[in-house]
Amino acid sequence: MSLTRAAPKLRDTFLPFHVPSIDESDVQGVAETLRGGWLTTGPKAKQFEERFAAAVGSPRAVAVNSCTAGLHVALAALDLGPDDEVITTPYTFIATAEAILLAGARPVLVDVEPGSLNIDPVLIEAALTPRTRAIVPVHFAGHPCDMDPILELARARSLRVIEDAAHALPAAYRGRTIGTLGDCTVFSFYATKNLTTGEGGMITTADPDLEDRMRRLALHGMSRDAWKRYAQGGSWYYEILDLGFKYNMPDIQASLGLTQLPRLEGYALRRQEIVDRYRRALGDVEELELPEPPRDGRHAWHLFVLRLRPERLRIGRDEFIRKLTEMQIGVSVHFIPVPLHPYYRGLGYSPSDVPVAVSNYERAISLPLYPRMTDQDVDYVSEVVGWIAEKHRR
Repeated sequence: MSLTRAAPKLRDTFLPFHVPSIDESDVQGVAETLRGGWLTTGPKAKQFEERFAAAVGSPRAVAVNSCTAGLHVALAALDLGPDDEVITTPYTFIATAEAILLAGARPVLVDVEPGSLNIDPVLIEAALTPRTRAIVPVHFAGHPCDMDPILELARARSLRVIEDAAHALPAAYRGRTIGTLGDCTVFSFYATKNLTTGEGGMITTADPDLEDRMRRLALHGMSRDAWKRYAQGGSWYYEILDLGFKYNMPDIQASLGLTQLPRLEGYALRRQEIVDRYRRALGDVEELELPEPPRDGRHAWHLFVLRLRPERLRIGRDEFIRKLTEMQIGVSVHFIPVPLHPYYRGLGYSPSDVPVAVSNYERAISLPLYPRMTDQDVDYVSEVVGWIAEKHRR
């Protein structure tokens, strides 16, 4: 077999899978908060909630210390019990299923679409039972789920829709921003996310009653705006209205979110440029299946997940990753489907119930994708990926 691609010249330094976009304005924003003396939840967190809500077009937002906490709070606000079921996807980080269990209900896993890797709306109805209380779609990699049929089904059955939008900032579906569709939408600001506060999350909702309940649950079940008891003119007195959690976002995190938020659109445009560059370079490599943009929406491109075509290659996914690492490229795999984890197998979940999720996981590789990548970085990754694929084609 003759090769048309020359072996790439090895990089001198390792290209990490992710590097956060932190600049001097972020450093100054955090330093200002540290000097101001208010470190925990306070005025910066409130300001971040307001500005984030405006950015996504939601009337309300509740800041929390992680997306996992946000999912837990949103589900706990529904007063779920052990006889209740919540439908979600197996192709997600484990936090999605974990939050359902922590809220007291049982996750019901519905397989994914082979293209988007999002929950398949066609399969949801068959999974509904009289015990179903909610649906938790996950916008995988930043690709918006097909929400209209999900929302229509939920309305017809009086179900709540809690969107896991950990990857989906900023994304849109049929002209509507993710963050304005379901009963609640939960975002992540983890270190690798499109906007970061190190750790952190945000819940958006249009429902004032849900907002009030989630805000209380996120801070020990205290009466609303309990943090103001430490402000000038505040009162020491508070009441516990719910059995709550310690999920509030500190002002240190919020100050980083406030400086990151104005750059979000610029980050999104750079991510799109990188994706376009990958697609131009790798679009003709028949051994690979590249992620597709949504037919009717905006992809947030948190991840660029290519899938190997094993029938065209003499090596598997894990060997492909090893060769990328040898060439100084950091990659990852998103995600290990829920039923493959021992704890969930112990709860009765089986990989055979979600064959599309499992088969796609087995051939998935996430390439580096972040605004601090240079065009030369992207070209190097593309060159190496294409070279490995050609060298090991059947």
